[in-house]
Amino acid sequence: MRIFDPHIHMSSRTTDDYEAMYAAGVRALVEPSFWLGQPRTSVGSFVDYFDALTGWERFRASQFGIRHHCAVALNPKEANDARCREVLAELPRFLRRESVVAIGETGYDSMTAEEDEVLEAHLALGVEHRLPVIVHTPHRDKKYGTRRTLEVVADSGIEPGLVVLDHLNEVTIEMVKESGAWMGFSIYPDTKMDPHRMVALLQRYGTERVLVNSAADWGRSDPLLTAKTGAAMLDAGFDAADVDRVLWQNPVEFFAQSGRLDLTPLPGFALANAPETFSGNSVRRGGADATVPAVTEAVR
Repeated sequence: MRIFDPHIHMSSRTTDDYEAMYAAGVRALVEPSFWLGQPRTSVGSFVDYFDALTGWERFRASQFGIRHHCAVALNPKEANDARCREVLAELPRFLRRESVVAIGETGYDSMTAEEDEVLEAHLALGVEHRLPVIVHTPHRDKKYGTRRTLEVVADSGIEPGLVVLDHLNEVTIEMVKESGAWMGFSIYPDTKMDPHRMVALLQRYGTERVLVNSAADWGRSDPLLTAKTGAAMLDAGFDAADVDRVLWQNPVEFFAQSGRLDLTPLPGFALANAPETFSGNSVRRGGADATVPAVTEAVR
């Protein structure tokens, strides 16, 4: 099967993960902006992070045969920190970079007034730049939070088809389906959603406007759960075309609205095929030919 993971935090993963993902069929992904596990203390740390998402991480993924795209935003977890809010003014220049195919992840964490304002600002940027928006639904009071999110999306004037509400479950899927927005599901080992529950939802609600992702951050997670969901679909009687619709065609359709998707095939990793560097750094260690040309801003 071919897989496009529409929401995965690869900056927290290892090169072993990239190799395993390629072997499982992953050929493209989108990495939304995330928090660090602890508070950032300045806008400069965001700028460096966005530079890494559009630079080094894109290069690193390419060395393992995977096309890396990203989304930039002030994430909900940090929307309440006044030290971080100033990054909103920096976002437009990053939204012009060719590997940025969406805004996100934005949305709700604790359902505060500050999060309201930040979500509204990101949706306005989506309208202005005509970019898809990845919206995080809260882990607590999810039904109310999802309903509130849909109200803010409707008030923003953005086309529902440019928005995916992520981290959905059995309680929230129906209201999002009725809204015309895309439905996102994060498959985790213990929480949020698992492959068998996901299959049950696909059997009941169909495969249209559904995005299945592994999220796979620095917590307990599994970057191969997209492939495992595809296998569970086949076991449950879905055919290969259904799996391809959910794991490839749907994310391609959603993010193609940015006009920036690059799905040109890349070779998988091999030491002999990985001589390039980015800012003087390479994913290989030792024995590199120092005369090979460096890859720098061109990858952006």
